[in-house]
Amino acid sequence: MTGGAGFIGANFVLDWLASSDEPIVNLDLLTYAGNLETLSSLRDDARHVFVQGDICDRALVDRLLAEHRPRAIVHFAAESHVDRSIHGPGDFVRTNIDGTFTLLEAARGYRATLDAAGQADFRFLHISTDEVYGSLSPSDPAFTETKAYEPNSPYSASKAASDHLVRAWHHTYGLPVLTTNCSNNYGPWQFPEKLIPLMIVNALAGKPLPIYGDGQNVRDWLYVSDHCSAIREVLARGTPGETYNIGGWNEKTNIEIVHALCALLDEMHPRTEGSYSQLITYVTDRPGHDRRYAIDARKIERELGWRPAETFDTGIRKTVQWYLDHPQWIADVHSGAYRAWVATNYSTRGQGA
Repeated sequence: MTGGAGFIGANFVLDWLASSDEPIVNLDLLTYAGNLETLSSLRDDARHVFVQGDICDRALVDRLLAEHRPRAIVHFAAESHVDRSIHGPGDFVRTNIDGTFTLLEAARGYRATLDAAGQADFRFLHISTDEVYGSLSPSDPAFTETKAYEPNSPYSASKAASDHLVRAWHHTYGLPVLTTNCSNNYGPWQFPEKLIPLMIVNALAGKPLPIYGDGQNVRDWLYVSDHCSAIREVLARGTPGETYNIGGWNEKTNIEIVHALCALLDEMHPRTEGSYSQLITYVTDRPGHDRRYAIDARKIERELGWRPAETFDTGIRKTVQWYLDHPQWIADVHSGAYRAWVATNYSTRGQGA
């Protein structure tokens, strides 16, 4: 698998090895959001083989495939933050497009070395995002797997391109691929640039809680362990060439999310200065901010029998509790690079409506 030291990837590694003895080779470059401390419990576990390296390094990928002879590639590795893609789109083109191309070509070459049974069993599972579908109005139906692509940011455009490559390698070369497009994930171990962990971390530090625009942007929220269980089902029983949307059936506005977090923190870790909601600050919206995403996850339920186990209320409470229980992880992840990023992204915005 690729990107297994990132938020979703690391949760998948931990989830997989908690229920299976099948080993994982974990290829991750360890950029700013890759954190091996998340996987510290596996340090002496022979089932987890970690390799620090670049998915664009074809020679390295070829060597790992030849050495470990996997039955599948699960491709998580991606640059994934919209704001970062606005500030520096080149990294997103390289990792998300060039990296996926390199992996597809390496997988195609490797699969050709397998016997007939091995070729039939092999899978390339590509993890993507609902952002490739563009933005919805309040009355639009949720995204289905047949929704036309309309990416609006450098990030979503690069992921859309990678999805198209995966599809083409199936139809042109017969590579048995699977694609999943998920909604916003949240849960343990998430790097605090994304909305939920950023709000929790800032609140605990007594810092402002910056809300873009009017706070009415809508997202569907998926607890990360539910995402991991869905990926397992797609890998085990998905039909090659098919796409499966994975969602949590939890549409919420950003300001709803932040008020929910403040209410939980008021209950679970009250501050002496009053409610955490007093820290909410509205800042200038980011360019091209999509208004609403919503996932129609009926196909994966109908074909594979998967539904999320967590409601938003249960998942968000578990998430807040995890961050309260792991202050050292929060302290360690606040590297100089992260502090510089927050300064770059928010210092020029100022307070908005």
